[in-house]
Amino acid sequence: MTLERKPARWQGSDEAIRAVQVAFDVEQAVLEAVRRAAFEANLSTSDQIRRLLDLPTPERAKRPRLTVSLSGADYELLGARYGLAPEDRLAIKERVTQALVAFAQGTASSHTRR
Repeated sequence: MTLERKPARWQGSDEAIRAVQVAFDVEQAVLEAVRRAAFEANLSTSDQIRRLLDLPTPERAKRPRLTVSLSGADYELLGARYGLAPEDRLAIKERVTQALVAFAQGTASSHTRR
């Protein structure tokens, strides 16, 4: 697809498409230190690493989100748990989102009760 034929909303994605994700094999202590610093700064671990390397980071997250990789077997288990067809991935995603919100609300309320 040439640049002229791309939809306008995709025009700015060329640089991101060329970006390469890099994984670092480090000791548990390094992993924990980076994660802790990212959490305390309200950053993703990726943005924390970019800050450590003095690379530019976005002013704020474009889309704050949580991610998890789910296999076909995971969708089977979640579908059974929620009474949904494993193929109904959108409905499963909505139910998982509700579970995450309930978790956060329960965590927040348990911290305020102390």
